[in-house]
Amino acid sequence: MTPELPVSAGLWRTDQLLASGVNSRAIAGLVHGAALVRLRRGCYARGEWWRGLNAAARRRQLISAHSLGTLTTSAGGFAYSHVSGATLYGLQLWKVDGRVHLTQEGCPSGISHGREVVAHTRSLGSREVCFVDGLPCTSLERTVVDCCLMFTVPQSVILMDHAARMGADLGLIRDHCSNLAGRNGVVALRSALELADPRSESAGESLTRELLHRLKIESPKLQYVVRTPLGEHRLDFAWPKRKVGLEFDGKTKYFDYQPTGEVLFAERRREKALMEQGWTFLRIEWKDLFNEVEFKYRILRALNRGAAADNAPLRRSRAC
Repeated sequence: MTPELPVSAGLWRTDQLLASGVNSRAIAGLVHGAALVRLRRGCYARGEWWRGLNAAARRRQLISAHSLGTLTTSAGGFAYSHVSGATLYGLQLWKVDGRVHLTQEGCPSGISHGREVVAHTRSLGSREVCFVDGLPCTSLERTVVDCCLMFTVPQSVILMDHAARMGADLGLIRDHCSNLAGRNGVVALRSALELADPRSESAGESLTRELLHRLKIESPKLQYVVRTPLGEHRLDFAWPKRKVGLEFDGKTKYFDYQPTGEVLFAERRREKALMEQGWTFLRIEWKDLFNEVEFKYRILRALNRGAAADNAPLRRSRAC
């Protein structure tokens, strides 16, 4: 007979399961039957609950599992950092795995850290450590710097934009950057600082802006407001002189607040009102960001049409 799991929690240490009457053999059977998921050595989660979590929530719970699992084996002295720090702050991340990152002054402990943990050795100043949800974490600015040093430029721009929206001190990040000349990854950090803009409201918008910059396409205005008979319409990106607008269509834009049909209908009405005022309106999705040639010429064609309509020459991209 399969034992009943405790109902009071979603995460358990092995000793907690044993104390509730679930013995080692039963634990193994529950893992085999997917009722339990082993998150790390000595820590388990209810299978149904775990499978219902998205990637960001899973990363957060893996940190909680590490904290719970090391409660009786670690003397502390570390702070969650890098991707784990960014996860605790709720920063947007793209293409990262679920490994737990932490920073400590001394050498990693074989007891508290396993293969699923990346331990970084570094001294942290008192201003570089704080607590987030009761867990020790590197400061927001230190977290951004550490992540960018191991990220690509697109990953770094997404993170930097979101950190800027959250109020990160970009001046302090620049100070950190100035002390990192020659370090691996500093190019991505510098590029993200150069491109940082808190007006980008999603990872997709950040990636779009990074791609426009990399392809040397004329810089657009961000969150540009156009007045129409139907009211104000805010464009993610706009080239007002060319009357060209660009919108990034991400799922969260349509699913966070209102039913999809209502939002789409309102968006299309506003789009039609813009077109009646002479605007060219482009929509892109995630997949468009990874077909760079088509993306580039689609944008340039629209800008050229806008330049012709405005009877003004368009400065061509050096990338043409």
